[in-house]
Amino acid sequence: MPEKYQFAVEKSDSNPKDYFLSGLTPLSEGTYWDFCLYKKEKKKAWVTFFIDKNSKQAVSLPQLPFGGIWFQEKLHSEILAYFIEESIQFLQKQGIQKIEITQPPKPYQDNHDLIDYLLFKLGFVPHSLVAHQFFIGRKRIKKFLQKEEPKFYRRVKDGKLQVYSGPIQNFEFLNAIRAWNENRGYAVSLDESKLIGQVSEFPERYFLISLEKNGKVIAHTLAVKLTENSIYYFQSAIHPNSPINHAGEILLYYLFRLADELKVELIDLGSSDQPDSPNHSLMFFKSRFSNDISNKVTWVKTL
Repeated sequence: MPEKYQFAVEKSDSNPKDYFLSGLTPLSEGTYWDFCLYKKEKKKAWVTFFIDKNSKQAVSLPQLPFGGIWFQEKLHSEILAYFIEESIQFLQKQGIQKIEITQPPKPYQDNHDLIDYLLFKLGFVPHSLVAHQFFIGRKRIKKFLQKEEPKFYRRVKDGKLQVYSGPIQNFEFLNAIRAWNENRGYAVSLDESKLIGQVSEFPERYFLISLEKNGKVIAHTLAVKLTENSIYYFQSAIHPNSPINHAGEILLYYLFRLADELKVELIDLGSSDQPDSPNHSLMFFKSRFSNDISNKVTWVKTL
């Protein structure tokens, strides 16, 4: 054991964290636990697992954008390896047969590559990989808005659009997102009841951007503040018969405006994947609003 470090396993609801989805109400089928590393009573690293003893699996925040290993400051590789090894040993003693960890992309964590390296060396194998596109830098966000404002002001004015950007007031937009995407032939994987529960628990973290013309809503974007320094482009849909060109770009412009208002450092535009291949057209669209790309890897270890 590295000197002055202590490994601990605690009930998850006792530990507030920046990544807000880690504080969700536990699922009925199992329990959330925090695996923590302390030094002089200060938490240096942690990972939250949902432990399902029926399936004998431990998953870091299942069905969320990511969970993963987080830490407060840079740690020596030996310390991080010790923390991961202790977590594995504890889970093994609990009869867990499979561990799954989805690491956040690099913009969320400077030592992203080191953690991936250590997971690989400790017997984890990559199960899936998706590429997230980002726009990074608070000053760059401001410069982008200053440069693009005249163009998008003109598009909104010429299109006679009304724009709403703010907290979620009702959930009618969910029906529209589902119907519009189904009409376009897109797969709809959004768990609406789960989302409503999350918004009810964390209303200050969710935001809706909507475009309206002649009294009818023609586009929606749902954004979520995953951490204090980031906003995530979660769901978006445009009416199949929208009379407005560039509706998707207008939504993203207002997402940048929201990011500026919230004073975040990065905008996560998410992944662009079809079931078996990259969605190149969507990646190209996002590339006009991104200045970085980073992989999100899901790691699995069978015990």
